[in-house]
Amino acid sequence: MIILKDILYKVAIEAVKGSTEMAINKIEFDSRKIIENDVFVAIRGTVSNGHDFIEKAINLGATVIVCDALPEVIVTGVTYIQVKDTNTALAFLSANFYGNPSQNLKLIGITGTNGKTTIASLLYQLFQKAGYKVGLLSTVKIMVNDKEYKATHTTPDSLTINYYLAEMSEMGVEYCFMEVSSHGIHQKRTEALHFEGGVFTNLSHDHLDYHPTFAEYRDVKKLFFDYLPKSAFALTNIDDKNGLVMIQNTVARKLTYALKSYADYKAQILENQLSGLLLKINENEVWVRLIGTFNAYNLLAIYGTAVELGMDKLEALRLLSELESVSGRFQFIVSDTKVTAIVDYAHTPDALENVIKTINDIRTNNEQLITVVGCGGDRDRTKRPIMANIASTMSNKVIITSDNPRTEDPIGIIADMEEGVQPQNQRKTLSIVDRKQAIKTACQLASPNDIILIAGKGHETYQEINGVRHDFDDMEIVKETLEQLNK
Repeated sequence: MIILKDILYKVAIEAVKGSTEMAINKIEFDSRKIIENDVFVAIRGTVSNGHDFIEKAINLGATVIVCDALPEVIVTGVTYIQVKDTNTALAFLSANFYGNPSQNLKLIGITGTNGKTTIASLLYQLFQKAGYKVGLLSTVKIMVNDKEYKATHTTPDSLTINYYLAEMSEMGVEYCFMEVSSHGIHQKRTEALHFEGGVFTNLSHDHLDYHPTFAEYRDVKKLFFDYLPKSAFALTNIDDKNGLVMIQNTVARKLTYALKSYADYKAQILENQLSGLLLKINENEVWVRLIGTFNAYNLLAIYGTAVELGMDKLEALRLLSELESVSGRFQFIVSDTKVTAIVDYAHTPDALENVIKTINDIRTNNEQLITVVGCGGDRDRTKRPIMANIASTMSNKVIITSDNPRTEDPIGIIADMEEGVQPQNQRKTLSIVDRKQAIKTACQLASPNDIILIAGKGHETYQEINGVRHDFDDMEIVKETLEQLNK
């Protein structure tokens, strides 16, 4: 039995009306999930305000209301906890309710625009190969040792995070690697968690539908490092112009990694092929199965994190050489007619440019690069023409198509993208609204040895149209199409 007062530790309380000695069932911030003796936390969200549902929550059985403004009607027998910020309160309530599980394992947070999923997932893979029990909280999936759960957000809500961390703790998990998004930081989802370390990947154009300016987006990311404890490490990419900004105010131990600058962890690319990379990391050479400069940065961050967590340097390098690419991150197949198809999650201008540059660095220019790309609906519109410009400038042929249009008209999204195509690139650019048809057309246009890049959705196995998710897998579609064309 859990008593209310026992989960209020570190919650910044401004007023209490009622008893804190009552037994509670569970915590919810969605009024629809409330049952008898629950705590309802009223969150002011981007779409709805939880304070509007306090009465509904009480009618469903909530006996504790956590809010930032007390309602006009106070119901007898209900305890009201007024706090300054309900997002922060939810974080501490959740951690306390589940016994502060982040303190029972070594939690590493990875933040930045690109590379979060790859670094978190490959750290999970590396530490599993080293024989440890490991957890993962990522965009692609949640792992509690070998048990897999579906992920719904890059950084889940505070309740979900602590629920899975508690399960990890019970299963004896020693390390957990977690993606930390700007939304998650801004909405206080990572508050009340104890981090052993933090990693910064890079910062580029993204989420400006949520953050009003790039400066705010950067500063929110920086907050993650500002709040790291002295006992933690902060590992940052100093080849990124914001790398040192991230750690300038942290009290954590500061560490750096880079390909171009002097750093604690430095790498040099000796060979870059479609079959992998030969890297020199500090003084040792290692062959890895991942491809491209962006993955050299990711692997360097993984190596640095492993060493900072106490792994032997040579053991870490050996395990790096065994790592396999993450679902939807530069995944490729080669057809019987020698057409290479690459599926990648690149959905920001920087990520798209990195992927295309990687392909162009590897290819001989005797083959075409055909890029299929779209932009998501209900998201940052300013990046649409930029991405179309990058794709059409750096590819031989481009097909602009739908991504996840969500509630927007895909024709309008494509029109926004087309504005970025420069006159000299218009002849090599097609627009096909239906994504499946766009992929099929790319396959039909491809000759032997050509390369098809399908960007934007990566690991996703659905396409969201008007609130409905339809089965859709880029890799499955390109495989089937190439097989049919080979017959």
